[in-house]
Amino acid sequence: MAYFRKAMAAAALGIALALSAGASAQTDLPSRNAPKAKQPVTPQPYSSQELVDNGHKFFGDVSRGLATAIEDAFRKYGQPNGYILGQEGSGSFIGGLRYGEGQLYTRNAGTHPVYWQGPSFGFDWGADGSRVMMLVYHMPNVQSIYTRFGGADGSAYFLGGFSVSAMIADDMILVPIASGVGLRLGANVGYLKLTPQATWNPF
Repeated sequence: MAYFRKAMAAAALGIALALSAGASAQTDLPSRNAPKAKQPVTPQPYSSQELVDNGHKFFGDVSRGLATAIEDAFRKYGQPNGYILGQEGSGSFIGGLRYGEGQLYTRNAGTHPVYWQGPSFGFDWGADGSRVMMLVYHMPNVQSIYTRFGGADGSAYFLGGFSVSAMIADDMILVPIASGVGLRLGANVGYLKLTPQATWNPF
């Protein structure tokens, strides 16, 4: 009998432990009513007139040729789904550096700070400071803008008093439209690294 009582007690303890483990595992399972993870918002596109109007306010008296530059970008790349307004400074003697800061504007995913920096190399010298409007194409979500965009500034052209170029990162296209002061001659290649916080490291 003593053996039987001990066996029953051991069995009861085992059942209790099993039930306890099952209850614990059950509480670890996700609830059917738990909120789903929030998906990143895909920014919606802008019309050319919206960008021209916002650009005129930003560039002020020097914005007379802005519409021409924006319309040319629309012909080549279509409707952007974001744009950046900011300022930058750069200088070069064979190798150069470029730094800027501004705000990324989207129609339905908010406004976000953005900083950019990057090196350049080539037959290029001088210094300049600019107000810049960057059109952003094929941006899947806001976080994707914080990456490196490569391009050849030597392929930039002047249109309506603005310099226009294009840079690429995966499927995204960045089209900087700049108007500024300074002297810069030559051609260079490099990239821009866009970040959510300021940094002195251009690499």
